[in-house]
Amino acid sequence: MPDNRKEWAKRVPEFLVEAESLLAKTEECLSHLQLISNDRDAIDCLLSTLLKLASKADALALAAVSEFSLHIHGLLNHAQSHMDLHDEALGALKDCLTLIAWQLELIDQNTGQLCLDETEQTTLIEAFAIQVGHRPFQLPVNSKPFTVAPYMERQA
Repeated sequence: MPDNRKEWAKRVPEFLVEAESLLAKTEECLSHLQLISNDRDAIDCLLSTLLKLASKADALALAAVSEFSLHIHGLLNHAQSHMDLHDEALGALKDCLTLIAWQLELIDQNTGQLCLDETEQTTLIEAFAIQVGHRPFQLPVNSKPFTVAPYMERQA
């Protein structure tokens, strides 16, 4: 984890480039799933890419991106072993991935703050959860609520 704001500011542009690449990969996997439902390789690719994105975001103390990615990963991981990923589920997943892309664009590269209303994250996670058979929506047992914390606060 970066030691100070200056180091963080140097690392964030690299992260954003890598995150864009990871999101492009998720889009490719999602497109593949729209053509060939429940393709194991495409699902595995999505799962590993979401984990990598979450890990990279967490290393820069971008909790909102990291936790959201982990929630999507958890639901997808559970769903792929219990049901078919139908068109509505894939549409809800696409909406989640689109929000991650928007979040990345909104990160303040100087402070690390991501000012957003958690309602949209929660709504999209709930929609995906319902589509993959989780009713009523519940966050995974060990999850933290979505939080927006500036990088310097996470250092304390």
